[in-house]
Amino acid sequence: MKRQRTLAWLKTRLGRTSLPQERPRQSLRTIATTWALVQVLMLGSPALAQREEEGMSYSEFLENVEQGKVEKVDLDPARNIARVTLENQDENTPPQEVRLFEENPELIELLRTHNVEIESNPTPDNSFAVGILGQLLLVLILVGGLMAIVRRSTQSGNNALNFGKSRARFHMEAKTGIAFEDVAGIEEAKEELQEVVTFLKQPERFTAIGAKIPRGVLLIGPPGTGKTLLAKAISGEAGVPFFSISGSEFVEMFVGVGASRVRDLFRKAKENAPCLVFIDEIDAVGRQRGTGIGGGNDEREQTLNQLLTEMDGFEGNSGVIAIAATNRPDVLDTALLRPGRFDRQVTVSLPTYNGRLGILQVHARNKKLAPEVSLERIARRTPGFSGADLANLLNEAAILTARRRKSAIEDWEIEDAIDRISIGLKLMPLLDSKKKRIIAYHEIGHALLMTLLKNSDPLNKVTIVPRSGGVGGFAQQIFDEDMVDSGMYSRSWLIDRMIITLGGRAAETVVFGDAEVTIGASNDLKVVATLAREMVTLYGMSDLGPVALESRNNEVFLGRDLMPSSEYSEEMATQVDRQVRSIAQRCYEEACRILQENRPLMDRLVDLLLDKEEIDGEEFRRIVAQETELPERQLVATPN
Repeated sequence: MKRQRTLAWLKTRLGRTSLPQERPRQSLRTIATTWALVQVLMLGSPALAQREEEGMSYSEFLENVEQGKVEKVDLDPARNIARVTLENQDENTPPQEVRLFEENPELIELLRTHNVEIESNPTPDNSFAVGILGQLLLVLILVGGLMAIVRRSTQSGNNALNFGKSRARFHMEAKTGIAFEDVAGIEEAKEELQEVVTFLKQPERFTAIGAKIPRGVLLIGPPGTGKTLLAKAISGEAGVPFFSISGSEFVEMFVGVGASRVRDLFRKAKENAPCLVFIDEIDAVGRQRGTGIGGGNDEREQTLNQLLTEMDGFEGNSGVIAIAATNRPDVLDTALLRPGRFDRQVTVSLPTYNGRLGILQVHARNKKLAPEVSLERIARRTPGFSGADLANLLNEAAILTARRRKSAIEDWEIEDAIDRISIGLKLMPLLDSKKKRIIAYHEIGHALLMTLLKNSDPLNKVTIVPRSGGVGGFAQQIFDEDMVDSGMYSRSWLIDRMIITLGGRAAETVVFGDAEVTIGASNDLKVVATLAREMVTLYGMSDLGPVALESRNNEVFLGRDLMPSSEYSEEMATQVDRQVRSIAQRCYEEACRILQENRPLMDRLVDLLLDKEEIDGEEFRRIVAQETELPERQLVATPN
């Protein structure tokens, strides 16, 4: 009965159509939450049910009032309960709580009639304050979100306004930490650029005799030769304001942005004159105009036009020197290269022996080298290496030294680093098998021809230890320094080069026969075909006579020549093909002949290579010299 009366009271309270005026802001969510909480407390909490059963019911309360047993009633309108104190009740016993109905004015009359003391102590109702705080919190969240949106839109507006600004890095005082003494191996370029530093430091020395400061300097050279490093050195030496930017940072998908950035860059440069402006990879913005499949890039061309105008236009540009770097000078627009814009073109080529030695000395300052390590020998072992390659070489050697737990870099680490950079990472050796023997004969064929031929460069080492990239082994030469630097290769050297290249295929044929020839010589055949065709069509070293039938650079460039036209007739093309095949066939037959004549020596060298897996060039030549006469050139020791 008590539970049913309680549920009836809840239904009466929750089913009302109008809410009390003292709670106008109570929401449906509060009502639903209250109902769920009461359900849990009523049905899911046995302790609370037991507590309610121990209290006084409303009917019992009325009976006690009518019988005069109630001494005092403390009403709590907020909670709609009455705390009843009975007569002769112990002072330590708390009053009993009786839940009242929502509207019961007859109760007050009944209590007054029986002279019951009535007090009203309402529990503080914080629902109104909580509602106000909740609404204020909602308002604060809305205002904060609105402010964040406004701030973001303001930043976007600022970015839109700054979209055409130059993104060049500006250094009021050069802090590159690099001077000319830190740049080695390119002395000619340093001498040319030293004049630029003097122009900036002491312009009166040149203007006094009528000389004009150059507008721009273009650094041209292969990747890794030190073009960007030279620009940093110029900045460090001159000590003037320095702007640095990449050519790709001018070009955007929005029309006019690149030109706007060029104008802004040179405006800032003029305000800080005298100063330097360094544009790295200028070919990204300075390519030839009006070319390309489907037309040129209008945005890039507008950027280039603005750059041309800023360097040499109606307005003066005194005190601002532009330095640009590229490894593709052939793609640059001719208007960009004329005097008055880039007045000087400095070629930064691959370093010679003295240059490589100087570069190694610079990068070896912070490396701990063993006393037996010779930088001169390393410089002779690395023809064709750029400055970046040499720096990477010493760094790789230092890494290998640390991995092997050594205290200083030794010759073994240097050799392994050279092989790792030029050939690949060393892998696990092959097990004894037919494949290993075929690779050994292949590499010995190359190495033996390198040693026996008169016009060949000396052998450095031969190995059958596999490398990453599918290299099963290799025979390495030490190329002539003067020939590599000058590029003056003789016909006899080219012929011997092709014979050596075909030595691996020839060794497989001599030992295993035509049926067992492998595809290991596929790359060798491509090299021979290229050399033979160049001898016929470029160098005039064939029976066709001293004629150049092709140009060296005939590839498609920017859509200029979608279909390259042939420079000779079909009949001449047939003769060229015959000459190329004839040269390659003669070289192959010569390689087979030499190896067949030295078959016992080749077998002995193969057995030694299978046992040691690597043979040094000196040891190889000593073994060959015991059974045959080496050419006079090969009797000279390997340079060190």
